[in-house]
Amino acid sequence: QVQLVESGGGLVQPGGSLRLSCAASGFTLDDYAIGWFRQAPGKEREGVSCISTSDGSTYYADSVKGRFTISRDNAKNTVYLQMNSLKAEDTAVYYCAGDSIFPNVQAMCVNALFGSWGQGTQVTVSS
Repeated sequence: QVQLVESGGGLVQPGGSLRLSCAASGFTLDDYAIGWFRQAPGKEREGVSCISTSDGSTYYADSVKGRFTISRDNAKNTVYLQMNSLKAEDTAVYYCAGDSIFPNVQAMCVNALFGSWGQGTQVTVSS
């Protein structure tokens, strides 16, 4: 079955960087959308960034544009989220999600149109 496993979370100071990984198994990344979402206590889940594993098209939430970069390594069946210039407001549990692309990467990211989800990894930005 489809499995997604996140790793790379942790505690980092404001201005620091982290790289999250999402390892997929049970399917190949050839024609999928993989997304990163986050949820902070008391807040709604937010689509952070999503990518098409076929053509590499991406979507970023306004809150992370210019600071976060999503990428994929299809050979390793892994998607990464490089997070730079981290802020306290980036503190949240980060989840990756995967599904076949429909209708498009942006719509899937904005509306969380994914059927498979990982367990999440905690990111804490604090001094």
